[in-house]
Amino acid sequence: MTTSRSDMGADNVIRIVAGLVMDEDGRTLLVRKRGTAAFMQPGGKMADGEEPFAALEREIREELGCGVKAGSSQELGHFIAPAANEPDCTVDAQLFAVTLDGEAKAQAEIEEAIWIDPAKLDGLTLAPLTANHVMPLAREMKGLNA
Repeated sequence: MTTSRSDMGADNVIRIVAGLVMDEDGRTLLVRKRGTAAFMQPGGKMADGEEPFAALEREIREELGCGVKAGSSQELGHFIAPAANEPDCTVDAQLFAVTLDGEAKAQAEIEEAIWIDPAKLDGLTLAPLTANHVMPLAREMKGLNA
């Protein structure tokens, strides 16, 4: 997810869009930015005047080199959590469940993209948004106890 201090208000809130991407086996796609430790959902900040879902589609193209299948998106809501890579900041994320069109490959600022079982996260460093909100949703969508 791309963020900068210029995208924050006086209250240090970074507004982003994020995608909960799951494959047919119920695995969840997580990404890790270059030079960071925490895994998170693909996504990022919206450009001025950009609609949230359009921003997510753009971020997925830039970060993963693929698209979003038409008609596959479902808005899951807004979630707030401490920012993973910005000290003393909070992310306000609009989250969408989406299906990818094409194969995800790490590019741009993304160093690593992995598919993981949302019930088997042992030892994986997760961004607070991912750990506290997205993985429980992924487990619920997979039919596991959150």
